Amino acid sequence: MTATPTTRPAPVPAATVAAGTGAGSQRARTRLPFSTWHLLLAPLALLFAVPLLWLLLSSVMSNAEINRFPPALWPSSIDLGGYRYVLGNAMFPRWFANSLIVSAVAVGSNLVLGALGGYAFARMRFAGSRVLLASMLATMAIPFQLTMIPTFLVMKRLGLIDTLGALIVPSLVTPFAVFLFRQFFLSLPRELEEAAWIDGCSRLRVLLLIVLPLSRPALSTVAVLTFLATWNDLTWPLIAINHDTQYTLPLGLTTFQGLHHTQWSAVMAGNVITVLPVLLAFLLAQKSFIRSITSSGLKG
Repeated sequence: MTATPTTRPAPVPAATVAAGTGAGSQRARTRLPFSTWHLLLAPLALLFAVPLLWLLLSSVMSNAEINRFPPALWPSSIDLGGYRYVLGNAMFPRWFANSLIVSAVAVGSNLVLGALGGYAFARMRFAGSRVLLASMLATMAIPFQLTMIPTFLVMKRLGLIDTLGALIVPSLVTPFAVFLFRQFFLSLPRELEEAAWIDGCSRLRVLLLIVLPLSRPALSTVAVLTFLATWNDLTWPLIAINHDTQYTLPLGLTTFQGLHHTQWSAVMAGNVITVLPVLLAFLLAQKSFIRSITSSGLKG
């Protein structure tokens, strides 16, 4: 009995397999033109956008429609009474200007003082620098409720109570701004600075001409977070400010809520106007914000 020889298929060249794999992946990318993570992130983004959408819809409802039970999810008609009430209030432009002044000064001072402090901790070694850095970072773990009474007493001694200075001085520089700048400066190569020192640049000139132009992501992040914190702050203005001419926007909006009657449409419209500058600031600095967090959060 003679065995019948079996014929083996010819081996497929590796280049052909690679070409087929590449074509398959190309077809997969054609069918799905975005990352699969977007399938999870898109619903989460919509979930986080629901409160903002509800705020916007409620701002164009009437008080009766807002107070109706069960609550209305969609306005039956566009009612701009809340916006007319807010913008017709004589003090609202003053509150907006106060918030803008306090936030602008706080952002500018944190950028300047935070960058100076962060560069000193990142590049300079002096006696007690590590202890001073640890002590500064430890203050970030102290709740504001424990420090607001001493802060109030200091502002009272300085004669700043019931003025915008009481809101500005405690926010001139924050430990978080110094820490974020330090972490970002540590990620920059020292060779660039050493080359500038060889050319005769001082430390301050190196910071201004070499380091800060490379630190735009950190600058944007500190600016956005500082603006967000000061613009939305309610607790400290509620303690330090008594007269309505010195109110900020969050504090001024509380006057629309009374003991027996609340202008909910005005409250919603005022909140929409208050949220818009924060959203614009974040959208403009979104890419720089992400770059700063990813670059400064990896090196301790």
